[in-house]
Amino acid sequence: MSMEFHDDYPQYETMYHHTEEEGKKKRRKLWNVFWIMLAITMVELFVGFNATKWGLTGGALLKWGFIILTLAKAGFIVLKFMHLGDEEKGMKYTILLPYSMFIGYLIFIVLVEGTYCGYPENKTKLNPIFMDQKVQNNAKHGRQYINESHGLKMSDGSVPSAVVEETKTEEGHH
Repeated sequence: MSMEFHDDYPQYETMYHHTEEEGKKKRRKLWNVFWIMLAITMVELFVGFNATKWGLTGGALLKWGFIILTLAKAGFIVLKFMHLGDEEKGMKYTILLPYSMFIGYLIFIVLVEGTYCGYPENKTKLNPIFMDQKVQNNAKHGRQYINESHGLKMSDGSVPSAVVEETKTEEGHH
C-alpha cells in the first residue's frame, strides 16, 4: 500500500519564485548585511590585537567599546537575519525590551561585580595551615622561587629551606 500525501499547498519550489530583479535586491541586501557584520568584526579584532600597544588594557574605554560593538552586532543579527526589522513597532518592543533589560543587567554585573575580587580586602583568606603546607611543599620540591617571587612565608614569618631528599638504594635502604 503506497501512501501518497496530497494537500492544497503549492510546492515549495514554486512558492518562492520571484523575478531576477527581486532576486538581485535580496542578494544585495544579504551582501550588505555580510559586509557590515564583517566590518564590525574586523574593528573588534583590530582593537583587540592593538589594545595593549595603545595602553587600553582593562580600562573602561576598552570595555565599553567592546560592549557597544557586540551589541551592535547582536542587534543587527536580530533585525536582519531574524527579520525583526520587518515587524510592527509593538512586536519589536515586546521582543526587544525584556532582552534589553536582561542584557543591561548582565553588563552591570560584568562591569561592577566583575571587579569585586580585584580589591585586596575582598581576597579569599586561606587557612594558615594550608598556606604553610603550600610554602613547605614549594620548598621541598625545588620550587622555592615561587615562594620568593610571591613573598610567601610560613605563618610564623620564617622561610623554609629547600630540603634535599635522600635517594634510596636498590635494596630500599638509605
